[in-house]
Amino acid sequence: MSIYELAILGAVTPGDRATLTATLADIVSDFGLTLGDDVVVHNADTLSGRHKPAAFACAYFGGNAQQDLEAAQELIRASAPIIPTIAAGADFNVHIPQFLQPINGLTRRADDPAMTELASAMLECVGLLRRQRRVFVSYRRVESRAAALQLHDLLASRGFDVFLDTHDIRPGDPFQDVLWHRLVDSDVMVMLDTPTYFDSRWTRQEIGRARAKEIQVLRVIWPAHTPNKLTDLAETIYLDPEELEGADGPIVAKTADAIVLEVERLRSRSIASRYMSITGKLRADVEKIGASVEGVGAHRAVAVRLLDGQKIWAYPIVGIPTAEILNDVADKARRAEQQEIPVLVYDHIGIRDAWNAHLRWLGEHILAVRTIKVSEAGWALAAWEN
Repeated sequence: MSIYELAILGAVTPGDRATLTATLADIVSDFGLTLGDDVVVHNADTLSGRHKPAAFACAYFGGNAQQDLEAAQELIRASAPIIPTIAAGADFNVHIPQFLQPINGLTRRADDPAMTELASAMLECVGLLRRQRRVFVSYRRVESRAAALQLHDLLASRGFDVFLDTHDIRPGDPFQDVLWHRLVDSDVMVMLDTPTYFDSRWTRQEIGRARAKEIQVLRVIWPAHTPNKLTDLAETIYLDPEELEGADGPIVAKTADAIVLEVERLRSRSIASRYMSITGKLRADVEKIGASVEGVGAHRAVAVRLLDGQKIWAYPIVGIPTAEILNDVADKARRAEQQEIPVLVYDHIGIRDAWNAHLRWLGEHILAVRTIKVSEAGWALAAWEN
């Protein structure tokens, strides 16, 4: 079964499809993934069989003959990200179907024959950019330290940003505040389930808060250990005695590689479900005030039509907003020639108080982007003024 799923629809020529597919294959190979196996690219005929729990994005090629309309409309109904794209010099309003025109699109540049920008926009939607790949390792130092260090290094070598408390909390930082901050910025928790894992209140809280934030959990269970019922719903890998080289690890190479592959698979599901959750909360608040969501486009930008007719572009993110992300959103809105100030939407639960204060400061001083908490979206948008 594939890990990530993509689609190429519309008036795409065989040559353009081959070029884009080759560029996608080249980019995902950096993460040790293979196009066709780990990452599947659908057309209109195979799209109905896509694995819906997996992270997904679609590119729709505009042209004189508008094709695959039914497949594209089905993606709109499913709130799946779809990127309308046209060639340099083409007219978006002529070559893109009307129902896709409200969505954030992308004009392919003449100086980008490999379509790297389009491929990157598709992979950004499924979280396959290096700055987006975050994993949290939860463990008891007294029982699984060697395995935790091994997985930290192995995951990092596969392009993940891995949090391990002994590596990633600087001296003088408030330990628990930083830990929760990094947890909510992660896509997957790797839980090394050893006999005394639940004896620590910190590890108990880590697993509970990961679930509260809809972060996928991979449970790696030590040999001869009966796991706690509290984690029965987590994805599970059982270790045999011969798969540990010592009491606390490391784990034999073949099994460690299997753990990394499962992290990749869970991360895809986590990206899909967390974006769907925040987009669903935004949609619910938008509809509650009588406004409407018109679609989800490039960079997962959500087109929102307010009651007074004005249109805004909301960019939901999972994890922690940063000044770099705000700048990125502003740049994407500028390149998409959006006239309105873009809006970054985020979930503030679990973010450090100091960082929330930093975000308030950024909101007051960076005028190119506005920010709203998803829990306050309806309240803020009901009185929205650009």
